[in-house]
Amino acid sequence: MPLRRRVPRRTIRVAIIGAGFGGIAAAIKLRQRTSATFTIFEQSPDVGGTWYDNRYPGCEVDIPSHAYSFSFLKYDWPRTHARQPELLRYAREVVDAFGLRRHLRLNTAVTDVTWDDEQRHYTVRTADGDVDTFDAVISALGLLSVPNYPDWPGLDDFRGERFHTSRWRHDVDLEGKRVAVVGTGSTAAQVVPGIADAVGSLLVFQREPGWIEPKREREFTPRERWVYRHVPGAQWLHRGYLFYGSITRFKGYDASSAMQRSMRQRCLDYIRTTVQDPATRDAVTPDYPWGCKRPVVASTFYEALNLPHVELVPHPVTSVTDKGLVDARGVHHDVDVLIMSTGFQPTRFLANLQVRGIGRRSIHDAWAERASAFLGVTVAGFPNFFILYGPNTNGGFSIIAQLERQAEVAAQAIRRLEMGAGHVDTDPQAQRRWVAWIDDQIARKANAMEAGCRNYYHAPGGANITQWPGAHLKYLVATRLLSRFGIRAVPAARSTPDPVQV
Repeated sequence: MPLRRRVPRRTIRVAIIGAGFGGIAAAIKLRQRTSATFTIFEQSPDVGGTWYDNRYPGCEVDIPSHAYSFSFLKYDWPRTHARQPELLRYAREVVDAFGLRRHLRLNTAVTDVTWDDEQRHYTVRTADGDVDTFDAVISALGLLSVPNYPDWPGLDDFRGERFHTSRWRHDVDLEGKRVAVVGTGSTAAQVVPGIADAVGSLLVFQREPGWIEPKREREFTPRERWVYRHVPGAQWLHRGYLFYGSITRFKGYDASSAMQRSMRQRCLDYIRTTVQDPATRDAVTPDYPWGCKRPVVASTFYEALNLPHVELVPHPVTSVTDKGLVDARGVHHDVDVLIMSTGFQPTRFLANLQVRGIGRRSIHDAWAERASAFLGVTVAGFPNFFILYGPNTNGGFSIIAQLERQAEVAAQAIRRLEMGAGHVDTDPQAQRRWVAWIDDQIARKANAMEAGCRNYYHAPGGANITQWPGAHLKYLVATRLLSRFGIRAVPAARSTPDPVQV
C-alpha cells in the first residue's frame, strides 16, 4: 500500500526577501516540498537580482550555462556562458514557468524583521511603512549586492562623470572620451574589452594583479542545441561533467598541490602567449598563489590591453582632482569619465536589513566578532529565519546549485513547522562546530586563500567568512546529512528560551 504524505497541521506564512536566483529557488522549493504560502519582496522593479542590477557592457557569467542554472528545469541555452540579458530572461522565464508572479511585491524593500517571543512569528516592515506578520522569513539578498565605493580624497570634486559598474550610466556617452576604469577583477575584465572600441583612450588602474585564465566562451552550434533539447539526459550529463571537473579544479586551492602548480602554469602560459608588451606582462603577473583571491576567467581582457589607446596603470589610485586621478607614484592622469570597478561589501551580510531574534537581539550584534551560520543558513537565537548566500557559502563552482541546497534546508525546516513544531532554531553547539570545521577545511584544503593577498574573503578580524572550502558535492552532502541535527524543532508548548550566545 503506498505511503501517504502527512497532512500539515497548519498553514505557514513565509516572507522571502529578494527575487534574484536565491529568492526564486526558495519559492520553488517551498512550492515543491511544503504547503506554505509566501510573499516575495523585491526592492527593484523586476526579478533577477544581480543580473537586473549589473548591466555594464560585456556583462556575463563566468560559470558554464549548464551549471549556472537550476537543476529542476531543462533550458535551451544559446551560449556556453550566458550574457546578462540571457540570464535576466532566464530568471523571468523561470518565474513564469512556476507561476511566481502573483507572489511578487516589486519596488518594495524590507528594512526590519523582528521576532515576537510570545506569538512566535516575525513582524516584517518595509521601507514604505507597511507592516505584516509571517511565521518564517527567508533572506535571499545575495552576497554581491552592496557596492563598495572608494574613499579617495577629492572624489566629490571630480567634474567629469563617475559611476560604479553595478550602477552603470547608459546615458553617459563614452565615444571619444578619456575614460578610466579602476580595478582589474572579474567585472573590470569584462568592462574593459566591452568599452575599448568606443572610447578615445582608456586607463586601467590595477592595485594588484589577479590570476586570469581564458574562458573560451562561444555560441553553441545548432546541432549541440538540438542534442541538449531532444536527447534525454544529454544536458544533465554535460552538467554532471562540469561539476565533476570542478572537484578536480578545487584541489588547486591547496597551495602545495600539483593542481596549484598546474593552474599557475596555465595562467602564466596565457599571459606569455597573449600580452604583447613585456612590461605589461610583468605587471599582470601575480606573486601569490593561484586562488588567493578569486581567479578571473576572461578571454578578451589581455587582448584589450594590447590596443594602442589602452594603458595599464599598475598602481592604485590615491586621490582625485577635479580633472582626473592621482596614482600612488603621484602621477596625475586627466580623465573625462571615471568608472569604479571597485567591487562590493561581501563581508557585511544583511547590511541593509535589521534582523532581531529572541529577546530582540540584533543579528549584527550576534555577528559583532564574526558572521557565522550553521550550514551558512541558520543562526542560533533567530528562530524560523533562514539566509541564502550566507556566511561561508560562496563558491562551490555554481552559486545557483549552492542556493538550491540552502533553499532545501529552509523548506525542510518549514515543513517541520507545518507538522506542528512551535518554531525551529539552531543548536548553538552545532553552529560552533560547523564554524570550526569550516576553518579547519580552509586551513588544510584551501590555504591558498590565506596567502596574504588582497581579497574580499576576510572580515576585519581576519576570519574567512565568505568562502565555501570545497566543491559543490561536499556542500550537497553536508546539507543533506546535517540539517536535521543542527536545526532543532521546539514543541509548541515549550516556553521560549533565553537569548542564545554563540
